[in-house]
Amino acid sequence: MMKFTLILSFFLLFIHDTCFSAEMTNHDIKHNTGNKTITITVPDKKTSITIDYSNGCVIKQLSLNGKNVLSSSGVYTGIRIKNSAYSSGDKNSGITVTENPKGITLSGISYGNDTILVKEVWDFKLNSNKILWGISREYSNNANLEDMAFPKWNFADLSAWKGGIMDNGGMVWCKYLKEVNDTYGVHTGGVTFWNVESGDALRIAAKTEKGKEIASKYSHSEKNEFTYTQLITDIELSQRYNLSRFVSQKADVFAPFKVKKGKIKVSFEFGYLDYNKEYSRGTLAGIDALAVRELLNTTGRYGVVDNNIIGANGWLTNWKCLHEPFFAQIGMAVNDQNYTNNMSATLDQERDQAMLNDGRVLSRWHNAAGDEIPGTYNAKTGYYEAMWGYTIDSQTGYVINTSEQFDLNGNIEWLRSHQVSVEKALDWLIKRDSNKNGIFEMMNNNVAEKKASDWLDIVWASFENSFVNAQLYEALTQWSKCEKVLGSQQKSDYYSAIASRLKIAFNKPIEEGGFWSATKQQYVYWRDKDGSVHGDNLVTPVNFAAIAFGICDDPKRIAMILNQIEERSKAENLFHWPLCFDSFKREEVSDGNWPFPKYENGDIFPTWGYLGVRAYTKYDKAIALKYINNLLDQYKKDGLSSQRYSRTTQLGLGDDILAGISTSITALYRDIYGIRPKWNRMGLEPNMSTTLNGTKFNYTNRNTIYNLELSVNDYLMSTPGFSIKSKESFGANKTGNVLTYYPHNDDVMLLKINAATNLSINMEVNSWDANGYSWTIASPDKYQFIVKGLVPDKGYRLSINGVIRNIQSKGDGSFSVEHVCKLPTKFILK
Repeated sequence: MMKFTLILSFFLLFIHDTCFSAEMTNHDIKHNTGNKTITITVPDKKTSITIDYSNGCVIKQLSLNGKNVLSSSGVYTGIRIKNSAYSSGDKNSGITVTENPKGITLSGISYGNDTILVKEVWDFKLNSNKILWGISREYSNNANLEDMAFPKWNFADLSAWKGGIMDNGGMVWCKYLKEVNDTYGVHTGGVTFWNVESGDALRIAAKTEKGKEIASKYSHSEKNEFTYTQLITDIELSQRYNLSRFVSQKADVFAPFKVKKGKIKVSFEFGYLDYNKEYSRGTLAGIDALAVRELLNTTGRYGVVDNNIIGANGWLTNWKCLHEPFFAQIGMAVNDQNYTNNMSATLDQERDQAMLNDGRVLSRWHNAAGDEIPGTYNAKTGYYEAMWGYTIDSQTGYVINTSEQFDLNGNIEWLRSHQVSVEKALDWLIKRDSNKNGIFEMMNNNVAEKKASDWLDIVWASFENSFVNAQLYEALTQWSKCEKVLGSQQKSDYYSAIASRLKIAFNKPIEEGGFWSATKQQYVYWRDKDGSVHGDNLVTPVNFAAIAFGICDDPKRIAMILNQIEERSKAENLFHWPLCFDSFKREEVSDGNWPFPKYENGDIFPTWGYLGVRAYTKYDKAIALKYINNLLDQYKKDGLSSQRYSRTTQLGLGDDILAGISTSITALYRDIYGIRPKWNRMGLEPNMSTTLNGTKFNYTNRNTIYNLELSVNDYLMSTPGFSIKSKESFGANKTGNVLTYYPHNDDVMLLKINAATNLSINMEVNSWDANGYSWTIASPDKYQFIVKGLVPDKGYRLSINGVIRNIQSKGDGSFSVEHVCKLPTKFILK
């Protein structure tokens, strides 16, 4: 009997081990001890992995929505010492598996040599529909490593994903890794890979121990796989080749590094994501929402080179131009907090590393020397002056980006940390007015010097440059508002006064020292120190900037310029605006710009499209929308993967791809849909057309999701805490039980509504103008209403559902009233 019992016990134990062991602990984890595999499936079945520990230890399959996305190499960990590589996939018979109610653990994973032995423990758990993978690694000794995989994900090929959106706001576009071993390395660890055809996505989030650094590299392997490798180190990794984040045909992008004897841990949460749902742009009536989504997730993000480096040209050529003022605006449209955070950090780094003691802002960042004015390249930081000349719009670019970034991050202390540096940047340029005429001067005096002074870097614009001065007007206007927020009214007034003086001087006829050419009906580009006028060849960035930034607000001039540009564009059937319509003179440009049309002497550069869209929006929205749609159509043809487009063929040219080529679409959000966040509120200033009626999308501003519904003169903004319906622009913010409404999204007046409960406050603004202020509350509650911005000590008449009472504003121009709203209640204040 005892013998039978022992035999039965061993039989049951055998059955348990081979068939049912994992199922006894977790029905989503199946452990087959016979072939030494473990399959983990999340409850919704969208994500599944198979771990094979029969020889070494490798994740052999990663199935998303029923499809394995890995190559035969799978996912593994490893190290490389000089020319020898070791991995968790190496032969190893000592791996043990421990099951527990929460998951499964693989121990005894080891690899290496006499110099250093690595021991690892892999721990897997389920978290809803995500898989948690913890890796604990122990190094036997201190060692110098050439590379590591912590881990390395090997996907089937470069078509497995269109690209990956990284958790620093950037992206890797797989098609750019054309050659074997093309590699892009960045100092961040999380990513969301997506396939646009299937809509499937894989999100991988990484979490390191405190004090540890994470980096990632994306590469085209010798097996034509697309690989994603994470590295965990004690200090931030340096680049192997100069400051290069992208290297061509080299698998190693990071420099060798040291590891210390002892343990180090990292954890990953990964799983399937519905890309179409997660990155939906909503219902964009009259606009291709899918093209908008893809453009912003690729070209729009491409300018993120790495942490602390957002700009363009982008990561493929390892370049960033500081003389471009639109990267905060791109972040507004991309609408990713990771991008916003990185842009704030980018401006911090530029303040600390790219600004000279006298306030001069260096114009560029590059991975290596060769593009600089001799002696200006800093090999440690990568910042320098461009070889073509002192591009003075780096001063204005820094100020405009900082001002607009503050509206996105809403961080007053962050803004305060830039106050001194912004003032230095502005004052550096303000001092450059030797003839005291109110127009500010470049560092070159005439075309004979053959030096540039702005973004059009091989056009010899000099001395008094209208393009830079138009940007300075915008910078002064924006920063004046920031000074006011910081409590510096005197400085606010100072910069505002300089802007006003500049506006007067700018708009004078060229015969009187200004930039307006009545004969050509356009603003000219520049004036040499000898008084000679240049650039009356209808330079579009110059004229668009004058209108878009508001330094030109004369309706007649605006009509002359914009009608002329549209007539010329239609005559050539151009899909977007060229940099100029007629040729510069031969002596005004470098050899690379000749003959016309060529490069910056007549080619199409959509980078400045946002200025055109902004200029046309308030003049003729149909024209603005036409060019927005044209750009989206072009994206669907070629991904806008070009520097520029030929004026004659309208085909893409140049290997140096520009992230700024997406700005016409950022203008769709800012100037058409009117997405205008302010530092203390969400703002809406739409310019809708009937073709766009019914537009609906969500927008996230500082962790609050706003549902927006937009039609002509019909705007709705709602969150779980409030809804506001209005015919006019407005801003709103709710903190606790208090909703603040900002008429016209400015700071002249406000309505503060303090509710007795935390229920949603629902209101409609009937009118807000000189004839009276009227709103209707539809949600029942007890409220206190406070209006600020009235004429002080003045009598007003308040009507509440037709019941009239006389009131008087206080000395500070405010008044308050309490009322219990049981039914929809209409308030009218006159």
